[in-house]
Amino acid sequence: MYPGFLPFLSLLWTSIVAAAQSVSVVCVAGQCLEGYTNITLGATLSASGSPASLQLLPGEYTSTTNPELLHELLTSSSASLSASAGFSVNKTVALPLDISLQPGVAAYSGANYSGKSTFNALPTNVSTNTTKQLSAGSLALASNIWMSVAGSSSSNRIVLWNSVPDVSQLPSSSFGSSLTLLDMQSTSCSSPCSSGGICSSSGKCVCQSGFTGSSCESCVSGHFGPNCEACAAGCLDCDDGISGTGTCLQFNVTNAPSTCNCANGVCGSNGKCTCNAGWTASSNGTACATCAKGFFLDSSGNCEICALGCEECANGTGDCITCGSGFTQSSNDATQCLAVQQTTSGGTQCPDGSFSNGSSCEQCSSLCQTCNGATSNNCIICATGSYKLNGSCVTTSSSGVCENSNMIANNNKHECDSCPAKCTTCGIPNFTTASTLNQAQCTGCLPGFVLSNGSCIESCPSGTFLSPKDNLTCTACDSSCKTCAGSADFCLSCSNNQLASNGTCVSSCPSNTVSSSGACLACHPDCATCSGTSFNQCSSCPSDRPVLNNGRCLPTCSQSQFFDTASSSCQSCDSSCSSCSGSGANNCFACSSSSQILRGGTCVSAGCSNSSSVISGLGLCLSDLVVTTPSSSTSTPLPSITGINSTTTVTTTKSLEWWQILLMTLGCAFIFLLVVVLWRRRMRRKRAQATKAFAAAKRLDASRSWRTRLLRFGERLFGHHPPRREWMVPDEERDIKLERLHKQQQHFAPVEKRGGPEPQPSLPEYHDDGWDARRNQRGSLATMSNESLYTHITGQPRRTPEPRQPARNARELLPSRFSDTTLGSHEVRQLERDRMERERERAPTPAQEYARSWMEQEEDNSRGSYWLKPTNTGGSKNPFRR
Repeated sequence: MYPGFLPFLSLLWTSIVAAAQSVSVVCVAGQCLEGYTNITLGATLSASGSPASLQLLPGEYTSTTNPELLHELLTSSSASLSASAGFSVNKTVALPLDISLQPGVAAYSGANYSGKSTFNALPTNVSTNTTKQLSAGSLALASNIWMSVAGSSSSNRIVLWNSVPDVSQLPSSSFGSSLTLLDMQSTSCSSPCSSGGICSSSGKCVCQSGFTGSSCESCVSGHFGPNCEACAAGCLDCDDGISGTGTCLQFNVTNAPSTCNCANGVCGSNGKCTCNAGWTASSNGTACATCAKGFFLDSSGNCEICALGCEECANGTGDCITCGSGFTQSSNDATQCLAVQQTTSGGTQCPDGSFSNGSSCEQCSSLCQTCNGATSNNCIICATGSYKLNGSCVTTSSSGVCENSNMIANNNKHECDSCPAKCTTCGIPNFTTASTLNQAQCTGCLPGFVLSNGSCIESCPSGTFLSPKDNLTCTACDSSCKTCAGSADFCLSCSNNQLASNGTCVSSCPSNTVSSSGACLACHPDCATCSGTSFNQCSSCPSDRPVLNNGRCLPTCSQSQFFDTASSSCQSCDSSCSSCSGSGANNCFACSSSSQILRGGTCVSAGCSNSSSVISGLGLCLSDLVVTTPSSSTSTPLPSITGINSTTTVTTTKSLEWWQILLMTLGCAFIFLLVVVLWRRRMRRKRAQATKAFAAAKRLDASRSWRTRLLRFGERLFGHHPPRREWMVPDEERDIKLERLHKQQQHFAPVEKRGGPEPQPSLPEYHDDGWDARRNQRGSLATMSNESLYTHITGQPRRTPEPRQPARNARELLPSRFSDTTLGSHEVRQLERDRMERERERAPTPAQEYARSWMEQEEDNSRGSYWLKPTNTGGSKNPFRR
């Protein structure tokens, strides 16, 4: 389309719209335009008392959305909404308001989303994703949706990813107003769905009936073929799978013996089992699982009748356990019971064919060969052609079946015997009196068993198939087939190194099949040709899924690519196109720039008027949807509506979220904890400084020489601890001990007269120098403290708590606690003298000087000259020193 022709089209559109429509207000979030329009896209917002209703285009609207007119209608209590086709909104306005197209495509009869609209929802399954005709001048496509369409006059298939405001502006001139919708799917699925499913808006593949898998790539068990059809009814096992033929391999069994806990019988409608002849219930409760009385289990697993005249015989050997009345066990053959010889009362032995009536021998019945009575019920061995059954002689059919039973004649035992196990009926072909029991063949089998060569087995052997005519007989396959099913010539595998392809034997597989285990298996329906049966083993692709990507055939390339038929690959679009149909800048379906619009397949500058911009997702300007200038034939100007161009300021207070409150609480708690930790560190530091100052004032920290420091360094280096001297503490104070000695002296007063003068003891004098001062300083052991200097001087107790003085060296103040000897006490005395000497060397504080002066004055006053002084006038009167 020529660029010079565009202004003419725009003018023509303006004239048509202005003449046909009344004044309307069209809005997007942030801008409204007043003018003439016939757009039917979006929703209509109206409120009582409003100067005009608003046509809202797709987008999100909140309580802060401008302009003022739009804000007032959105927040009005009387506001109501009415949506166009494809849009779903509540009648009442609830903010934030999201106006968006439902998953699908809306087709409009006119350009720029005007005229009559029809909506086609995203298919929910493959069966609804059918071809549809669209009569559209413009198309609004929901987000995350792609659709493939074809023109009415062209078979070219194109894929659209974006809305088309004007179909005539697409690059292909063959696209008219009539389009054919071929396919539509969501782009939300992480892995593209196969042809058996469709991607839904929830991001999951919705499978067609019979398909399964995350991408709907395989058939459910019991389904076969490219459409995953169900196997035939009554088929228990078939050739299923997406590459299967559906041929029934095993039919369903009704009334199988196992359904009524039965082994060799037929389950009835009442749930009870009817046993075959010769079988009965076993001790473990299983019906028809052991041989009945009168039968024994032979080596072939059949219940065979006991010999004639034997009522009970042993399994395996058939040796008779109990013979019937009138019979005795043979001494030569343990399986046989011999009839007692018939003799007359006179002792005459009756020949075969006769019996004794007492006095003479009488002829047997014509039905008996030997007998012990006159009637046919007294036969021991029936006549030729007749066989013993339940005590009577019966005839047989031409196949050896005994009359009125399912038992077969046994010429060796002259009895009717049971059929082989698992047989319901049996016979001997061309039966004669010379026929043997091993010639018997089954003619009917228990449910679940098949008939093969006269035996009832569980499944047909290789080279045969179960005849669908009776679902009983195994029939031989055709000579060309190694195995077959359904019919003799439907080969599952072939002989002579040929390949089975759809039931026939071929030398090589067709193009849409692949060889596997001697058969040609069909490719996955997504593939045209393949290297395997999986959906990701495609070698080439069909026309409806042309894109081959990592072994998979996909319906489309990515949004920014197009499918190149020449190279059968995806190629990138021009940089100006967000989607395209071919290379170059003139094959765009939509533009990648938000400031460009599509014109004739080419992206050109939008040139929006009235300060509008290109509407996201619609591909055209807001001014293109509204004619703001009246036509020349209309003299009435546009009415003035307030609030269209003015903005509003809305102040909102946003409540805190729970996690914000939690964060603030944790932050405050952390700050408080940090303050407590810092405060504790500061207090510890101050206490350490006070302790250090106290120790320095009291000179508690003795100076260390370089030898001591070197010794302590070595101890820390090698992990040793400095030696600690343990001082020995006496049990009692020395003065208390001496007081006890004085008390003991009183008890030995009579003894004092016996002794003479003795030398002075080594114990120092009681009142030696400094003793009173030391005693006053130490105080009593009971109180552990002295009265304060204030009380000592004034005689009045302190009105405040007594100050506590720390012990300077507790070890030096404690005497020995392990010795009460004179030597131990003397060492303690020596330590006290050393301590006092060190205290004298220290410079006393003013308080100490004052206290000493007062104590010396008190000592002088308390000890006058009138006191008696001890004198040594003779020997000691201590009884312990004599």
